[in-house]
Amino acid sequence: METINHITASLDFAAAAEKLKPVINRTALHFNQHLSAKYQCNIFLKREDLQIVRSYKIRGAYNMMSHLSSEKLQQGVVCASAGNHAQGFAYSCKKLNCKGVVFMPVITPNQKIRQTEMFGENFIEIKLAGDTFDDCAIAAKKYTEQNNMTFIPPFDDLRIIEGQGTVAKEILEDLTDIDVVFVPVGGGGLCAGVGTFFKIYSPKTKIIGAEPEGAPSMFEALKAGHPVTLENIERFVDGAAVKKVGDITFSICKEVLDDMHLVPEGKVCSTILKLYNEDAIVVEPAGALSIAALDAYADVIKGKNVVCIVSGSNNDIDRMQEIKERSLQYEGLKHYFLIRFAQRPGALKEFVNHVLGDNDDITRFEYMQKHNKETGPALVGIELKSKEDYKVLLNKLDQYKINYTELKNNDNAFGYLV
Repeated sequence: METINHITASLDFAAAAEKLKPVINRTALHFNQHLSAKYQCNIFLKREDLQIVRSYKIRGAYNMMSHLSSEKLQQGVVCASAGNHAQGFAYSCKKLNCKGVVFMPVITPNQKIRQTEMFGENFIEIKLAGDTFDDCAIAAKKYTEQNNMTFIPPFDDLRIIEGQGTVAKEILEDLTDIDVVFVPVGGGGLCAGVGTFFKIYSPKTKIIGAEPEGAPSMFEALKAGHPVTLENIERFVDGAAVKKVGDITFSICKEVLDDMHLVPEGKVCSTILKLYNEDAIVVEPAGALSIAALDAYADVIKGKNVVCIVSGSNNDIDRMQEIKERSLQYEGLKHYFLIRFAQRPGALKEFVNHVLGDNDDITRFEYMQKHNKETGPALVGIELKSKEDYKVLLNKLDQYKINYTELKNNDNAFGYLV
């Protein structure tokens, strides 16, 4: 634990907590009845989704900015983000009365721009640059240097890590006997801060990181022994989808993490819907990661005291249809086929009456056009009531000699057509 001992000398979680008192909510540690009964243990949710800016990110941003001299603050600060970091940064600018410039990719949805403007009011300026976050970050750092301002990174800074670590301080103040903590992992700032605090004050507690399967940057870094840059990532879990973890955060996380788990994006979606339907809790994809990891550790956590950090709730309502769609596919309840119906009267009626089960539903039907304008195969989306009905459906497709091709979501054709 040499790195932890070295970092401990640089971090003052108690001082950070004092600095944050005027600007954050001391979020609740809620006992969750549904999850506790399901996994036969005591599960508590650290509700950072109830934070002022609806995520934990304000902790690190404000803590770092509050350490800047009055001269540095007067010169202004810059960040690159299209999500929670931007909003925490913007709110911090307003509280510290300093000018902030937020760089966002050109493709950023208007909803995220408006949210950032709402929290920062007239203390911030938003600049759109680049088609990707990486391009945006390059532009932001260049602007910072040209204007002699201070860059506030999203995770790879000791003051950022120190601020995020106050989440753990609050958890241990509310519950001392904790066996396992599940932490969502993106760039590693939250995990580094929380993990460090627990290893100092509750070393028996196991720290398990939860990362999106499509953006396994910490998982791959741990495997390689150093941070690596992923060529392509799935950006759906946008609050935790980074191509490369931080150098500082990695050096800490490799020592404080007891395990690392990759969560399929579809599992994240199912978790979001269950939390909403069963507990009326609204979370963003990254906020669901820690809870989505529980199934994989059901045997490990049985009879234990478990904490899941719900990192945020900045979820655009426009994404709910996509979330439902991904969940249905992951649960095996939604399937897509290219079907070449026989060119005779009654072929479609026969398909509906004899191939589909009583509880099967066609949710999409679209004839594809060939280059010569003739009608081609039909794209058919079918929703099942039970995943066991899938084999029955395939058997009937074969029994009635239906000419079909199933589209799998990892195929190129799926991406083009669905």
